[in-house]
Amino acid sequence: MRTYDFAPLYRATVGFDQIADLMDRALASDSNANTYPPYNIEKTDDDAYRISIAVAGFSDADLAVEVKEKKLIVSAKKAESEKNTYLHRGIATRAFERRFDLADHVVVTGASHVDGMLHIDLVKEVPEALKPRQIDIAGQKAIETDVVDAKAVN
Repeated sequence: MRTYDFAPLYRATVGFDQIADLMDRALASDSNANTYPPYNIEKTDDDAYRISIAVAGFSDADLAVEVKEKKLIVSAKKAESEKNTYLHRGIATRAFERRFDLADHVVVTGASHVDGMLHIDLVKEVPEALKPRQIDIAGQKAIETDVVDAKAVN
């Protein structure tokens, strides 16, 4: 496994600690990390995203979607009923918890459970105060009309 030194990044930047920490966490995670359940992340529009998670065998009551401290947490717990005797059990319905870090201003707008897939829709809503805006430039004539003539006042 490769290791990366982010010390030059810390020395040359201010306020990017979260990005560096995120990169540290992403690179530190094992390649043997849990891959259950499989999921897709797709971009559906310029500022819209969808996370689709394969949740075959789970009902709506078994699933939970929560946003907490800039993290999206999807979990499932199936009530075990050992009434059935399986000759082969290939459909995994084991409990899971999947976490996604959310960027600033990303909000969850809804979730749906259709055909064994849990779809979670997200939108990046940048506040008006943070959006770029055009500043009008006043000409010389506009500035001169605002200046009071000192001789006229005295």
